[in-house]
Amino acid sequence: MSIGTVLVTGGASGLGAAVVAAVTEAGGRPVVLDRVAPDSGAEHALVDLIDRRAAEQAVRDLAERLGGIDAVVTCAGIDSCGRLEDVPADEWDRVVEVNLLGTVAVIRAVLPELRARGGRVVTIASTLGLRAVSDATAYCASKFAIVGFTRALAAETAGQVGVTMLVPGGMQTPFFDGRDEQYKPPPDAKLNRPSDVAAAIVFALSQPPGCEIRELVITPSVEGSWP
Repeated sequence: MSIGTVLVTGGASGLGAAVVAAVTEAGGRPVVLDRVAPDSGAEHALVDLIDRRAAEQAVRDLAERLGGIDAVVTCAGIDSCGRLEDVPADEWDRVVEVNLLGTVAVIRAVLPELRARGGRVVTIASTLGLRAVSDATAYCASKFAIVGFTRALAAETAGQVGVTMLVPGGMQTPFFDGRDEQYKPPPDAKLNRPSDVAAAIVFALSQPPGCEIRELVITPSVEGSWP
């Protein structure tokens, strides 16, 4: 079955870019919401998810321009590592605003479209949304919240919208760039390829009506944060 038009937040890089490629390969039509234009040449709108109203308007504009949206995959995410007292408050807040509130804003804006089309949502949580570690209070708070939000959304939209929560472990993406060395994976770290994780997302998007993949945990076989 066709997965249709798929809105991908953070689709210009990392997992989001891999999802764009996988959706295209599967015969779908990806559309990107990001702060920068994607190299893929996919349809896109430029927006910072920290601006809720701008994000919601961008989603509505894209839906109108493209004739509707069939699914959304919320890959946009950031982090600010460090002990609570050492992370500037504005940086800490931004992690929650992008990872949680930006995700909610996009889904809220596209939900009427998804209800009308029997569409699908895939949210991106984290193994650190299920297991907490030191020096990650902002990230853990945002991803634990995504877990609760997604489970509640699935209950709220049951029978109307397909909702899947993806729980990935470490991936080979620019997500770790710019961190202090102590917060980067070691050179010999075994990390998943984003393309492999994206393939699982397309699998979730491709389920027939009435069949739901509620939660997927995908990690490297030696993932340190799971189980």
